[in-house]
Amino acid sequence: MTTQPRQRCTHFLHGHGPDNHSPAKVLAMLAEEAGDAQADLYGKGALITSFESEIATVLGKESALFLPSGTLAQPVALRIWADEKGRDAVAMHATSHLELHEHRGYQRLYGLHGVPMADAVTPLTPAHLAAVSEPLAAVLLELPQRELGGVLPTWDALQQLADITRQKGAALHLDGARLWESAPHYGRDYPEICALFDSVYVSFYKGLGGIAGAALAGPAQLIAQARIWQRRAGGNLISLYPYILSARHGLRTRLPRMAAYCQHARAIAAALSSLRNIDVTPSPPHTNMFHVHLRGDAAALRAAACRVAEEEGVWLLGTLRPAATPGVVWTEISIGDAGLQLSAERVAALMQQVVG
Repeated sequence: MTTQPRQRCTHFLHGHGPDNHSPAKVLAMLAEEAGDAQADLYGKGALITSFESEIATVLGKESALFLPSGTLAQPVALRIWADEKGRDAVAMHATSHLELHEHRGYQRLYGLHGVPMADAVTPLTPAHLAAVSEPLAAVLLELPQRELGGVLPTWDALQQLADITRQKGAALHLDGARLWESAPHYGRDYPEICALFDSVYVSFYKGLGGIAGAALAGPAQLIAQARIWQRRAGGNLISLYPYILSARHGLRTRLPRMAAYCQHARAIAAALSSLRNIDVTPSPPHTNMFHVHLRGDAAALRAAACRVAEEEGVWLLGTLRPAATPGVVWTEISIGDAGLQLSAERVAALMQQVVG
């Protein structure tokens, strides 16, 4: 889609809105957030160590390490588990971010061997893990499964996955890029969820709206080794304070809103499901994100969405991708601060103009 209609919009369905990506506005917020804080220096200093301690407490883990990205955090954790277990095999779903979006860095840079579980359209179940016969160093489990629309296993299934992993003598690692968004579905706090996992990765730029940044949490011994790997991999930057301040702001201001984001996502999804030519997956959403499948020609749908943007000042659709069914496209919706400003009824009325 052309960006011009979007730039003139005043309301947005997806994410936290354009102000969250405005350098001037974000930097002004960070200046206020910083107060008299001193910059961190190669992972040391009160700012970064206090925030790492805060993350560990929130997740119920012994220790935590702030890192520039999840692409660094996750293979480092898996490499450490592989060294401890004396095996290089890691089981993961076919749609794992490590498999789809990182050019298999876990294999090429960290010497790990991926063992796929389930196919690209099927949510992971305990049966899929139980069927893996290869000796494993670790199991990587994503909560929620983003490529499948934010699907989460039931709490019982999650416990079974943890039990099966340990029966296999492997470590259970959480790809928690959207863990913050998952807790409302379970009605459980983060320490209870994370207690099922040996190590946990979380992101600060998705639901929390930070500039960038991630954290790895787990036993103190694992985090101590991760600090060495951070240096080896070039992730121990001289200072990370803009990312830390932004992550801290998101953790303290947006984490308390997660339940509201998820509740509003369910209301919007229900309203959209009542329309012709639209299907929602999963229905109802498990988190604040879901996939919307639209029947029609992609170019015509884009043009209709741009007309709505011009006339109503509301930006509804992100990237449209072809679905498996001919004549159907899909897009991802993730409700944040911006989406809370739009009622479910208004979203459905405007989307009806798009799909006809």
